[in-house]
Amino acid sequence: MDSTCEERPANDGSDEEDSDSTEAPARIRDTPEDIVLEAPASGLAFHPTRDLLAAGDVDGDVFVAPINSLLLVDENVLATGDDSGGVRLWDQRKEGPLMDMRQHEEYIADMALDPAKKLLLTASGDGCLGVFNIKRRRFELLSEPQSGDLTSVTLMKCGKKVACGSSEGTIYLFNWNGFGATSDRFALRAESIDCMVPVTESLLCTGSTDGIIRAVNILPNRVVGSVGQHAGEPVEELALSHCGRFLASSGHDQHLKFWDMAQLRTVVVDDYRRRKKKGGPLRALSNKAWSTDDFFAGLREEEDTKGPEEESEDDSD
Repeated sequence: MDSTCEERPANDGSDEEDSDSTEAPARIRDTPEDIVLEAPASGLAFHPTRDLLAAGDVDGDVFVAPINSLLLVDENVLATGDDSGGVRLWDQRKEGPLMDMRQHEEYIADMALDPAKKLLLTASGDGCLGVFNIKRRRFELLSEPQSGDLTSVTLMKCGKKVACGSSEGTIYLFNWNGFGATSDRFALRAESIDCMVPVTESLLCTGSTDGIIRAVNILPNRVVGSVGQHAGEPVEELALSHCGRFLASSGHDQHLKFWDMAQLRTVVVDDYRRRKKKGGPLRALSNKAWSTDDFFAGLREEEDTKGPEEESEDDSD
């Protein structure tokens, strides 16, 4: 399916010009229209250079081993994580896996790769971050287990930090080359963090079971606001377009939605905090995000009710 990074006028459904009336100006859409699927999408990916979005739903007719997570390493090599904790490395030019390891005790929820394509990081349902050296095809280590399942993993701060989302609604931070134990943690007070995607080196978006897509700043750790929502339905996946302008989300409502990232990219966290009135609702960060007081009641609690974990705002790299 195509998803363009350029603005396009909406078609009002009229093919004939009415000479007796003044023609209304064409409405310019900020984002592509929602796409309704026949089943919830469990995977999303934008093409790296073209305006193209691929979505895989839960009714797909591809039968393999129970793969739960897949990550492309290069044009020939990919990594897979399965429901039983297995991590494999494959080369389409060769028979069988290049690497086959089973260090985790539970399913592999997500994977990430460093820019040098040397270390593969895995987030698992056993609460551990795994580190695999795919250059030497060996297992490095598992972190100490965290509270709840680790559901997502991504690199932040120019690769100096690794952020993991959890089923308990907490973001765990690890220093690069310090994967054994967390360096910081940040409780969002969301029902869960089911998926997340980096937008800048400090900002990421998270999708949760409550249907809210939150924008979160890492170090200092703050919830910036709401990018959008899936009307109370869990958010399954997030993906950022190659141009960085659009965020795509899939939810259990069987909709693919698109959110404009332009406003979020202009947010400066320190300035934003000085302008914010205490007790007021967090601002919507896209023109499609809801902004009623009832909707933001939970988000206000995140800003105003600071637990010990949320107060940690170490700016060190």
